[in-house]
Amino acid sequence: MNSIVLPRRITWLSNVIPTSITGMEEEVAKSIEVVENPPAWMCLQCRGAKLLCGKPRCPIIVKAQSIARMGSSIETDRIDGASPPGVFVGRLGYPRVSIGPMVPPQHGDTSVLDTPEEWLGKPIEKIVDYRYSLVRGNARASVDDAKSPTRLLSSLQELAMAARPVETELRLTKPPRKILSLSEDTQPFGPSAPLEKFKTSNPSVDRRIETCYYDRDLKAAEAVNALYSRGVLVTRIQKTFSLGMFGEGGRRKIVPTRWSITAVDSTISQNLIDRVKGYPTIDEYRVYGFDVYDNQYVAILLPEQWRFEWVEAWFPNTTWNQFTNQPYVIGDYEEHFGRTTYAKVGGCYYSTRLAVTEALEREGRQAAAIVLRETYPGYLMPLGVWNVRESIRMLMKQRFVTFDTFKGALWFALGKMKIPREKWVASSVLISRELTQTKITNY
Repeated sequence: MNSIVLPRRITWLSNVIPTSITGMEEEVAKSIEVVENPPAWMCLQCRGAKLLCGKPRCPIIVKAQSIARMGSSIETDRIDGASPPGVFVGRLGYPRVSIGPMVPPQHGDTSVLDTPEEWLGKPIEKIVDYRYSLVRGNARASVDDAKSPTRLLSSLQELAMAARPVETELRLTKPPRKILSLSEDTQPFGPSAPLEKFKTSNPSVDRRIETCYYDRDLKAAEAVNALYSRGVLVTRIQKTFSLGMFGEGGRRKIVPTRWSITAVDSTISQNLIDRVKGYPTIDEYRVYGFDVYDNQYVAILLPEQWRFEWVEAWFPNTTWNQFTNQPYVIGDYEEHFGRTTYAKVGGCYYSTRLAVTEALEREGRQAAAIVLRETYPGYLMPLGVWNVRESIRMLMKQRFVTFDTFKGALWFALGKMKIPREKWVASSVLISRELTQTKITNY
């Protein structure tokens, strides 16, 4: 695959109707102006990004921000420290967006502050502290600047290529605003203020990234897959991709951080799928289980050709199910030959698909995969899809239990979950099909 799929750009209107809603839900959505207590289906379609409830700010994100334990306020407009390295690209105002560096007021090895691969299992409060310590300087740029980078963009691209933390001086027009920005797609982001200027010491450049950056004939998807195959962390690829550092010279564009995360997960996982399809299938049904941050994850692998499904259940009083008294289940799937539309469950679909295909590629086998998630009230705030990606990576490294039949594997897997079996069966396309379809192997 040589193309990269980006999530649809959102139109910011108070009465936006999600295209995937049907029936009674669609009739309700058509009449929405402002919904005080939005239902779970609306929140899970929106996840704080589309403002489907008609409010100027997502009330759930505001609530999560209020309960996040934040570090001490930064009162100065000058920040001197070691950038992890960290950069950020906003999406509001597209195609003119905010770009800038992220710098903590501390020196030394700060790489953990912007490396989600190292966060899984750390207390949520610790992750919030990591992110709140990074100060963002914001400046406006056109997404087309990547074709011929401005001085600011060139400096940010050089920073993003650094192999280790870079000593940076950040000057802002005013002290940063004390806020923690939360999203289901991106990791939390800390205080920010308009950027006046910044300068860095000469960074030690990651030659793998530098090679792809200077190859202006290399397509963006090819660059992403090449960097992944050379061992560059997925989050590093996402960061450099967002600054428009890859692709054919005349087609390069800056990509908002939120979109770049899903684009890279999708691109890498699709490349892995193409390879996995050439491997023999596994020989048995397998069940994997793992729990973290009050989330229970279960994966069922079937000895069949590649297919994939991700289904998640949000319990009452969780992030996206604040106003109902029943769990809400949402999912999406793809057949052997893939999908042509963006998954309605958002970026976590692609981060999960990446983690599953990584595991199959390591083993040199093919399988159909059904991955389930239950999220309980202890999950207080959205942490970003890195949390799902790293959780599923850990899930696929657990010792699995084998079964001779799908039904045996399914009942064992659902025994780990709190939602009744029949609801999972009704909510999953692949589970329902597997239980009801007659196969030639049955004869």
